[in-house]
Amino acid sequence: MGGAAVTLKKGEGRTVKSGGMWVFDNEIASVEGDFTNGDIVDVCDFDGYPLGKGFLNVNSKIRVRMMARGRGAEVDSDLIRMRAERAWEYRKKTVDTSSCRVIFGEADWLPGLVVDKYSDILVVQSLALGIDRYKEEILEDLKECMEKDGVKIRGAYERSDAKVRRQEGMELRKGFLGPAFDTKVEILENGVRYLVDVKDGQKTGFFLDQKYNRKAIQRICRDARVLDCFTHTGSFALNAGIAGARSVLGVDASQLAVDQARENAALNGLSEKVVFQCADVFELLPELERQGEKFDVVILDPPAFTKSRHSVKNAVKGYREINLRGMRLVKDGGFLATCSCSHFMEEELFAKTIRQAASSAHKRLRQVEFRTQAPDHPILWEAGESYYLKFFIFQVCEEA
Repeated sequence: MGGAAVTLKKGEGRTVKSGGMWVFDNEIASVEGDFTNGDIVDVCDFDGYPLGKGFLNVNSKIRVRMMARGRGAEVDSDLIRMRAERAWEYRKKTVDTSSCRVIFGEADWLPGLVVDKYSDILVVQSLALGIDRYKEEILEDLKECMEKDGVKIRGAYERSDAKVRRQEGMELRKGFLGPAFDTKVEILENGVRYLVDVKDGQKTGFFLDQKYNRKAIQRICRDARVLDCFTHTGSFALNAGIAGARSVLGVDASQLAVDQARENAALNGLSEKVVFQCADVFELLPELERQGEKFDVVILDPPAFTKSRHSVKNAVKGYREINLRGMRLVKDGGFLATCSCSHFMEEELFAKTIRQAASSAHKRLRQVEFRTQAPDHPILWEAGESYYLKFFIFQVCEEA
C-alpha cells in the first residue's frame, strides 16, 4: 500500500471529527503520496493533526471512508477480525440470530459492507472499493465466530449488484462465494416461514429491518380484516395471518413478488385466508374507496420514495397521498401502520406529512407506538445515514 495522506481544508471535517465515517471530496485540501483507489491512507486535519486512517477513492464523492481513529491507528487483519467478532457478539445480545443482519456497514465500523444471515447462508453486499478487498476475509472471520457458537454456515452468496457501486468505479457482481447451493433458503421469523430468494430477491433477498415491526402488528390483527400495501413477498400480510386475522389482502405491483408471496402463504398453510393481488397501490386505493371498502387494519410499507435530498418534495406528496388514501379505508377505531424507509425523509418531516394527510382525510390519530429499524441495523448517532426506517402504528378515529 502507498503511504498517501489526505489533508482536510481548514474548518472542514466536522462530521468526521465528531465520530462520523465519511470525508467528502469538497472537504479535502490535498492528497499527497502514491496510492491506488481503495488504499488505506492517513487522514489529517489542516494543521497536520492525525485524525486516523481510511479507504481513499477519488471516483467517489465520499472520498474517504474512515476505518481507524487517532495517532498510530492501524488497519490490519487483527482490526478486521475484532470488528467482525464484535458485530456477531452484538447481534447475539440484541436479536434473534436465526436470520439477521450481521454487519451493517458504517454502524459496525466496516464501511460499505453488508452481511445478512439467512438460516445457514450468508449473503454479502459490498458497496465500497476499500472494503471490497476484505469481504472474503470478513466472511471467514464471521464463519469462525459462529462456528464457536455451534452455528455452521453452509454457503455464501454475493449480491454486490447495486448500481451505487458504479459511483465507486466498481463493476456489479453477483454469484456464489464458494460451493454452489439452492439459492431459495427457508427461514423462520416471528413464527412465519419464508422462502428467501438470495439470488434474485430485492437487495440481499429479504427485508430483515422490519422484523420486530412485523411482530408489533400481530396483536392488532387478531380477527381483523387487513389490507397490506406494497406487500413485496408478503411479510406483513403473513404476520397478520399467523396472528389470527379474519382475512388479509396483500397488494404489490410486482408479479414476481406476488408469486413469491403466494408461495410463502402456502408454506404457512394460509393460502385461503391471506390472498395477494398484483396492482398499483396508488390506483387500487382510490378504487377500493369508491367501492366503499373498509378494513380493520391498513398497512403501508412503500419503497423509498426518495434516495436524495433533491427529490424530498415529490416524496412528501407520495407519502401524503398514500396515507390519506389508507386512512380513508380504515374503519372508525381501526388501525394504520405506516412507514418510510428513506433516510432523507426525516422523522419530523414524516410525522408532519402524516398529520397533513389526517387533516385532509378528516381523521384523528391516536399514536399506539413509534418504532425504527430492528437492532441488527444499529443506528450510529454520529452517522446519520444509518438511521432510515420510521414506523408508526395509529388508531384512526372519525373527527368528533
